[in-house]
Parts: sequence; C-alpha cells; structure tokens
Amino acid sequence: METHPAAPATGTAVEPPVRVLVADDNPIVRAGLVSLLEAGGLTVVGEAVDGAHAIEQARLLRPDLVLLDVRMPGTDGVTAAGTISALTKVLMLSYDDAPEVVGAAIRAGASGYLVHGSFDVTRLVEAVRDTVAGVDCPLSPAAGRAVVAALHRDAPAGPEPHYPPQYAPAAQSTPTHPCPLSRRESEVMHLIARGLSNGEIARSLVISEYTVKNHINRIFAKLGVRTRGAAIARWLGTAGGDGQ
Repeated sequence: METHPAAPATGTAVEPPVRVLVADDNPIVRAGLVSLLEAGGLTVVGEAVDGAHAIEQARLLRPDLVLLDVRMPGTDGVTAAGTISALTKVLMLSYDDAPEVVGAAIRAGASGYLVHGSFDVTRLVEAVRDTVAGVDCPLSPAAGRAVVAALHRDAPAGPEPHYPPQYAPAAQSTPTHPCPLSRRESEVMHLIARGLSNGEIARSLVISEYTVKNHINRIFAKLGVRTRGAAIARWLGTAGGDGQ
C-alpha cells in the first residue's frame, strides 16, 4: 500500500483539496487512476488492494471519497461499500455493469457507479468532486440502466409526464411514487434513472442546470432520500429503510 502525502497549501484562497482513496486489485489500473486523479487536481491519500484493505485504509486515512472497484479478492467492493459508506462517500468504478451488481452496490451505500469506458478523465474528476460536494450522485448510462433493471417492479400506472422522445419510457415501466412528484419532477426523475448527469438533464429538458438542481433537491425531499441511487429505488417502489 502506498500513502500519498497531501500537497502543501500554496495560498490562503485555495480550497481544501479533495482527498481520495483508490481501491483496485490491479496495480496497473490503480496506478493509472492515481495519475488521472492527481492530474485533475485531486489528492490521492492512499491505495488499497482489496475490500478489506480499503475498509482499513478508510478508517485510518478518513478520505473524502473512496473510489472502489467491484471485483477484488477476499472482500469484494460491494461488501466493502456497506462498511465504508458509513465512514465516507463511495464511488464505484468497475468494468462490471451487471444489473444485480450495480443494484447491490447502490443498496450497500455507494453514492454513484461509473462503468469503465463510459467516461473520460474530465467526467471522472467531475464525478468525484460532485459526489464529495453532495451536488450529484453519478451513474454512467450503463449503470443507470442496470439500476433500473435491478430495482424495477411492475406497478399500477401513475402520472404520465412528457419526456423527450429519445428518453421516453416503455408503457409498462411507469413507477409508483411513494410521494407524488410534479410532472416536471417526474421527467427529471426518469432521466436520473437513465443515468444522465445534471448538465445532460438540463440540455434534454431545455432548462438551466440550476433549475435541475432545485428539482432534484425537491425530489430528494419528497422521496426522503439523499442519493441518486436511493431516489431511483424509492421512485420505483422497491426501497425500504432510511433512504440511504
């Protein structure tokens, strides 16, 4: 395990660095992620080689976020996410987009799930920063579809909002809302479930990103959740518990 010292402060106006722990059993992938994150201005405080090691390092280093692979020897990433999410934010990063795996990770407490090959360096750094700041819980499109597939259950028809044609849901997939959402909130919620970012939702609905964030805040309040994954689960009528 390598521990990366925090960069020294260079001025009083500089915001505190975002501190990240990278967990992946492949040393080449791990080294590549460290390089990308540091090039994006993030501070990598440590590395872990499996889930148990990630839990240990998260407790020791108290990072702002743990970037966690799914398939690792011993304690896997999904199992580790359940413990780590009680300590800090967890962002899954994996080649695995199987619906049951993505759904299990979100239910375990991960704030987001990115699938390799579906994002660039800028998107990765943005996803980390947004997750730490609590302004977004990123799901790559493949992960968003997987969450819906894993959590969806047939339900009586609800509101029928207008969607942009390319994002229109199938007739049988209308969710049950624990607390009724407005037509616009339902549109936003559907696009969240498809894995779109705030900026992509804004462009799809021809509204500002600030307005999207306001809608999401109201959706979270109505559904009693704090993360995108939990909102999807609750919106589809499959979540229990405290909305984590």
